[in-house]
Amino acid sequence: MAKTILKNILKNETVFCAALLLAILSAFLVRPDEAYFTYPDWRTIALLFCLMILVAGLRSKGLFTLLGHALLKRADSLRALSAIMVLLCFFSSMIITNDVTLLTFIPFTMLVFRMTGHEDRIVKLAVLETIGANLGSMATPIGNPQNLYLYSISGLTISQFAAAVLPYAGLSLALLLAVCIIGRDEPLMEVAAGTDWHPDKRRMAMEVLPFLVLLLLCLLVVFHILPYLPVLICVAAAVALLDRRLYLEVDYFLLFTFLFFFIFVGNMKRIPLVSDALVQAVTSQELLAGILVSQIISNVPAAILLSGFTGQIQPLLTGVNLGGLGTLIASLASLISYKIVTKKYPGSKRRFLKVFTAWNLLFLTILVLEAILLGKVS
Repeated sequence: MAKTILKNILKNETVFCAALLLAILSAFLVRPDEAYFTYPDWRTIALLFCLMILVAGLRSKGLFTLLGHALLKRADSLRALSAIMVLLCFFSSMIITNDVTLLTFIPFTMLVFRMTGHEDRIVKLAVLETIGANLGSMATPIGNPQNLYLYSISGLTISQFAAAVLPYAGLSLALLLAVCIIGRDEPLMEVAAGTDWHPDKRRMAMEVLPFLVLLLLCLLVVFHILPYLPVLICVAAAVALLDRRLYLEVDYFLLFTFLFFFIFVGNMKRIPLVSDALVQAVTSQELLAGILVSQIISNVPAAILLSGFTGQIQPLLTGVNLGGLGTLIASLASLISYKIVTKKYPGSKRRFLKVFTAWNLLFLTILVLEAILLGKVS
């Protein structure tokens, strides 16, 4: 039993395992002491926990599915349906994070396209939805874990944050719309009827309201209006009363991945030779470093690692968000789409990787060229 669990963790939580290994190895170089407790950014970890459990609550009440059904009723063609699903992922990810967006809407997309007889389009659309979720999530401080962390530690103003990400989010939206418009179109008369759903909206509103209020409190913490500890206690107590099962929906591996990377980075900063070398390597190249390192260890660990060796958070913020494009592991959210689609269609693994890589490299190239034109890359 234990061997099976360990095997599954090694297979499905590779980044977590890498973070744990790095933390352990670094502990041999810097003996554990009281300073270890100062390494983690506890505010970020607390906010991540709160946001994950509250979004899980909203999802469990069917709020996002209701939104999807409402939008689908407006689709009258294959092109419109594709655009709605991609845009739904793009904009939803700004609030409910990119990974939750994909967990919610990729299965929904597969269901709808099977019903309309267009399963052949699922792989490409899932890839575009993944790109949409990764790029849409960059637009807000709570859209993805790296944004939440960097915004929390940096002291950036909203205008500074917006300047780092919105030019790229805007171009990304235009590119996604262009891709959705290109291609053959067909009428879809059966979509609305095939996805018809009539929930008790009054009851849903009453169930959703407490989670929305708690989410508002979390946003006030994000913007440094409220302290995090009272809100953490409030959220934990409220969820215990509302639905204890939501505690099982939290991605604890992600939380511990943050914790172990904090330990590793903290220890590296205490080794002068290593710290000086990393500072020299990152300084003035934060944007490119964020993109390149993300391709190897994904953008969340890249943000934690590189932020420990530079004070220029704004270009780093841009870099790790653009760095979510590229390889399959550049963004952990991308792995979610891959697992969902290939589990249902095992024979699509090679095609998914081929389509994913082609579209990601295209988007990444265009956005890097935009950064160069804006003078953000020297």
